[in-house]
Amino acid sequence: MSAAALGLTLITANLTFAQTTVQETTTTNSAGTISEFGPETIVIRSTAAAEPLRYTYSKTTTYVDENGAPVSMETVKSGLPVTVYYTKVGDRLIASRVIVKRTAAVVVPAAPVIEKKTTTTTTTTDKNEK
Repeated sequence: MSAAALGLTLITANLTFAQTTVQETTTTNSAGTISEFGPETIVIRSTAAAEPLRYTYSKTTTYVDENGAPVSMETVKSGLPVTVYYTKVGDRLIASRVIVKRTAAVVVPAAPVIEKKTTTTTTTTDKNEK
């Protein structure tokens, strides 16, 4: 076999095995309340899902408030309502953006006001009336 034929055979073999894989990803969102926030994992309880959803996050995950302003990761904690934008890769849900919502202010009833009224009666007598 000549060198040219051998080269053509090798090129043809490489082209035969080259394949292009197209992976479709869809970003979805889910709303709920954080029930667990740990290293690389955020767990959300939602009324829409029977079981809590577990997401992984990374350095590229962004945390913002409802207006889109950045929120520090230190403020993200259990009990906060959030919306998580994520991509499903295999069995994993990978969070790309977490919108942290403000919690409703807890209204603590004020202590009752106890008003004390004192009435003082002064009786005066005229010394000239005897």
